[in-house]
This record gives sequence, C-alpha cells and structure tokens, in this order.
Amino acid sequence: MERTFMTHEIRKSQEICGLWDFYPAISPDEKRRVTVPSCWETYPGLESYQGMGIYEKELYLDGRARFLFKGVSHTAQVYLDGKLIARHYNAYTPFEAEAEAAPGMHTLRVEVDNSFNEESALHVPNDYYTYGGITRPVIVESAGDLSIGKLHFTPYTRDEKWYARISAEIKNSRTEAVGVTLKVFLGEETCAEFCLAVPAGNSVLQQDTAFPNAVSYEPDKPILYRLQAVLYIDGEPVDDLIDRVGFREIKINGTDILYNGNKLKIRGFNRHEDHGQFGCAIPVEAMAADLRLIMDTGANAVRTCHYPNDERFLDLCDELGLLVWEEAHARGLSEEQMRHRNFRRQSLDCIDEMVENHYNHPCIFTWGILNECASMTKYGREVYSEQFERIRSLDTSRPLTFASCHIDKDICLDLPDIVSMNIYPLWYIDESPEAFLDHVYRWVQETPGKGKPFIISEIGAGAIYGCHASHNPKWSEERQAQILKEQLTSVLSHEKTSGVFIWQFCDCRVSEEWFARRPRGMNNKGIVDEYRRKKMAYETVKEIYHQM
Repeated sequence: MERTFMTHEIRKSQEICGLWDFYPAISPDEKRRVTVPSCWETYPGLESYQGMGIYEKELYLDGRARFLFKGVSHTAQVYLDGKLIARHYNAYTPFEAEAEAAPGMHTLRVEVDNSFNEESALHVPNDYYTYGGITRPVIVESAGDLSIGKLHFTPYTRDEKWYARISAEIKNSRTEAVGVTLKVFLGEETCAEFCLAVPAGNSVLQQDTAFPNAVSYEPDKPILYRLQAVLYIDGEPVDDLIDRVGFREIKINGTDILYNGNKLKIRGFNRHEDHGQFGCAIPVEAMAADLRLIMDTGANAVRTCHYPNDERFLDLCDELGLLVWEEAHARGLSEEQMRHRNFRRQSLDCIDEMVENHYNHPCIFTWGILNECASMTKYGREVYSEQFERIRSLDTSRPLTFASCHIDKDICLDLPDIVSMNIYPLWYIDESPEAFLDHVYRWVQETPGKGKPFIISEIGAGAIYGCHASHNPKWSEERQAQILKEQLTSVLSHEKTSGVFIWQFCDCRVSEEWFARRPRGMNNKGIVDEYRRKKMAYETVKEIYHQM
C-alpha cells in the first residue's frame, strides 16, 4: 500500500510489492525470497547484519518508466537491466528514477547498504538502529513526456474566510514548448485552471483561490478534502495527481501556539519507527494499532523522532486528527560530526525531500531539525540558521523548532519559532521536576528565546517490561510509572508550557555501540515495549492525559 488512498486515476501506477530475490553481498549463494517492504534484520540469520544487500525483481515494462522509492535504508544504487539509473542517500526520504524500457520483461536491481562509512554524515552509531533493506513501498509509473510534479496546497484565512495558494509543477521532457491546460479540483469543484504553452523543463504554476464554504480541519473533527490536478493536451487528459488537504492555520501569538485561532496544549509522545517483529518496515496495520494505543492514552500529538516518517503513518494521522511534529534526520551530533564534509549537503537534501513530499499533510503543525546537536557552538549556530532558512524558503505556513538539551549553554534559541527542551529530572538529573522545569524556563527567558512558546520535547524514564520490585529500583515498571507521574504533573500544570512529548511511546533497538548504556541493546523508555506490551506507566500516562 503506497498511501491510504488512491493517488492517480489517469496515470498508470503500480506498487512493486510481494516477493523479491535477496542475498547479502558477502554471500551471493544465500539467495532467498523476501517480501518488500521489509528489513533484512527480520530475515533468519541476518538479525545483526551490517553491509550491502541485493534485491532483484523481474517485471514487465512498456516504454518510459518512473520508479518511486519511498524509503531505502540507508544508501541505494538502482539498476535496470544492469544500467545504473539512480543513487540515493538517507533511509527516511523518497526518491525516484526514470528509464526507457522496450516492451517486455526487465530486471530491477537495488543495492542497499546500511553500514556506517566515511561518506555518511547522518547515519552513524546512535541511540536508535539503522536497519537495512527496502523498508517502504516501491512504485512504478508510466512516465509520459508531460506530467505533473508536485502539487502543494497552502490554506490561510483573510477576513475570517478560507483561501488557499495552489502551486503545481509541470514537467516537460520534450525539447519544445507544448500547449496544455491544467485544472485543479477540490472535491468536484474546479478551484484553479491554467492554460499555457509549457516550455521544456519544469514549470511552476501558482494561483490563490477563495473557498467560502470550506469546513475547517480540527483535531477533534479532521475534515479532509480530495485535491486532484488533471493535465490536458488538446482537450484530452494525459496525467493526474491526487492528494488530500485540510483547511487549518497555525500561528504563533506570544507564548501560545494557535491552531485555527485556538490555543494548543500538547499531550504527546516521541515515537521511533521500530517494532520487535518488523524492524522499521512497519505494516500500515501495525501503524494503526500504534495510533489506537496512543490515542487511547488521551494523547493528541506525535513527534517523529529523529527523521521523517513513512507517509502512510502521516496519512493515518491526517485521518485521525493527531498532531505531528515532523523532524529532519539528525540526532545528537557533535560539532566535529557536523563538520563532516557531507553533513550540510546531506542534511539539506533530507529537508528538501521531507518538506516537498509531506507538505500537504494537515496533521503536521511544525517542522523540526537537529535534535540535541551542537547548538551551543558558533559553527553549530551557522548550521542551524542555514537549515531553518532552507525550510522557510520551502514553507512559510508552519512554525519551526528544534529540541535542545544544552541548558544554560544554547546560543540558537532566537532562530526557531518554538523553544523546545529535552529534560530528564529524576532520571538523569537528581532534582524534582517542578524545580528543574522552573530553572529551565527561567533560563530560557534570559535568552533570545524569551516570550516564545515553550515545549518539553522529551521527558521520561526507563523500565524493562516485566521488571518488578517492591523497593522501586530504576528499570522497574513501578519506578518508571512513579517518575512519569511526577514529571507530567509538573509540566502540564506549568502555565507557560505549551505541552509535552513523552520519551517515548515504544522501546526501540539501538546501535551495538550503545549497548553498554542500554540494557537489552534497547532504549527502554517506552510505555510499551517493542512488541507493544503495556508497562505500568501506560495506565499512569492515560490517567494524567485524560485529566488535561
């Protein structure tokens, strides 16, 4: 399943799912049949394999084909009949490749590498695991000479009425201009129309339209509209693109985050794409099960720590009205790591691909970058500024943030629209949550972050599922529940705090290099374990969140 809804009616598009041939590069004789999407850590005997894996699929093609890869972890080289047609870096963002193919059977080959190497600036040993494989859907489309690229929808209000800026890209692979008509429909109504001669290359068309009868998208009533762009040549439809949109507006007013004019109070979770059975290649049914648990606790938001998420997860959040903080890929990098020769380019590529592909999701209320990186250094500030500038060049409709742990040291708090801090009182810091939160907030008010919305982006404690003891030691379920109760009560009662994201929803696997710091080779701070078995803290969080 590429998305939770149909994305084309005219363009021929098919998911390349089912069984593929796979073998690890070090053992070509160990070929096996595996499903795609999947992680090879779920294949018997490869549970900890780091290196290159080869995926191959025979498929019928007829003419020019466009291949869409929603996620390959973490580097990919794509070949069609032995010819290289694409290279891509980053597990968490999509990419595409085009190739001419005579009618008949062809071999698609994807070389995937999840090893840490000197070319990789973002995928490094970390407090989460870099799985290997084709981990998200693969789609093949018939690529005509003219097609629709991106389709962006930006809602806004004026005089208490809804408007939207519609931006569409037309790709012309011919050498000469072609006369076309592009119509954009919201539901059954035409909301934009362009008639022009499109020159060779890519052209972007833009129009603002009023929607006097639009119904607002609200978290408790998530109204989605079907948006379809149709491209015509000589009156005949030749291509289309379908997405879903919602009418909502996010603004900052002093210390408040306003969603359609109403003040937000966030009750959220950080969630890694990780599952004990599926690795990071989580089926949509398991995603939905996660969201049922999250919403059962009374939560209203999810942070996609620390990378862009599978678009099907965002589709589900759109449908359920769950708010999303989506984050570009990076976590805990030192200044030395940020000075890696590829860091800035790879980071900006990730931002471009994240914003471009996820722009229309109404569930996303803020973009985030660079979790716990070197925001306390001059060079770090230069990088944070560059990345915020890039996002703002792509999207001015959402506020921006980053999660910092550099209390009393951060020099970047003037850059984001929302100040977000990661704190762990009673776990890493032997101080009461109330006192420590008060200290952090007072310090922020002495910085350029003064007067901005303030979020606790991480807080929590660890527990190993099934560990119980009468004296409530660390790693027991009792101690985790006790700490979370004190932490959440303090944060949610703080008048100037816009909300909290618990670290974290589910336990997740970590890199082997973190083993000494993480029992079981896992980050155990989930309120459910990697198989979604509830810890005592689940009911504690549920009781508190439902009171707020």
